[in-house]
Amino acid sequence: MSEASPRPTIGFFGIGLMGKPMAINLLKAGFPVIAWNRTSAKAAALEAHGARVAETPEAAAKADVLITMLAAGPEVRQILESVIEVVAPGALVIDMSSTRQSEAEAISALLEAHGVHFIDAPVSGGVVGAEAATLAIMAGGDPAQFERAKPVLSAMGRATLVGPAGCGQLSKLCNQLIVGATLNIVAEALLLAEAGGADPAAVRQAIRGGFAESRILEVHGQRMLDRNFLPGGQIKTQLKDMENILDAAAKAGIRLGITEMVTQHYGSIVGTVPHADQSAILLAVEQDNPRHRVGKGPDRLPA
Repeated sequence: MSEASPRPTIGFFGIGLMGKPMAINLLKAGFPVIAWNRTSAKAAALEAHGARVAETPEAAAKADVLITMLAAGPEVRQILESVIEVVAPGALVIDMSSTRQSEAEAISALLEAHGVHFIDAPVSGGVVGAEAATLAIMAGGDPAQFERAKPVLSAMGRATLVGPAGCGQLSKLCNQLIVGATLNIVAEALLLAEAGGADPAAVRQAIRGGFAESRILEVHGQRMLDRNFLPGGQIKTQLKDMENILDAAAKAGIRLGITEMVTQHYGSIVGTVPHADQSAILLAVEQDNPRHRVGKGPDRLPA
């Protein structure tokens, strides 16, 4: 597909925190979008932006390109299995959800058996990146199909082909390993500053621009100082990603000891604040240190 050719119709499955702005950016780029969501009101919100709303998954599956942005691998497979008979041979499925590498490989095999092409293309950048169309998109699949998908993916962010099917998910897991561990380290650093008698906000400002600088320190460090744990991403999603990282490590025959500890830390609070932003890992650090707390304000948590 070249830029000069007609825009393919996109069937978009999953109009959530991330899916909605991603679909809107596709519409802004001139792609016809047929939106489906299990809660139909979320899909209906895209009508004002020019989308058609599908009453059933099958109606959205009769598109040139199908994009899934769902909660996890089992949901992706369930939807695709339910619509596979109406997907046109030669169509392209792009799964932008965060799943296990093994799940992406199994979905690829399922679709290829029906003459349907597949790319796994998970994203990083959060809701802010989705809204700004600046997502980092990590794609796994056939190079020819990636070239076909590039104009679609470019409407949502910057796409990089990292290997065959399943490697997009592996790359996302590498990203989430770094994000998940760094969130813990930033939380511990801020608590150490507070407990040791320094102003944690001033410490954060002092170390910015040095080797400790990162988007996590910039964005989530400020969230921790503000105790603003409204999502954004969610603790339960980060925990799912950490568990998927350990699954990929086991498949590769390696052990990731630090990742094991970080996974346990997210698991320690998922039962109480599952929908809080990932920066709420600060609560787990404070839970380990019950006499210490960063900042004076109240916690802002989802209802």
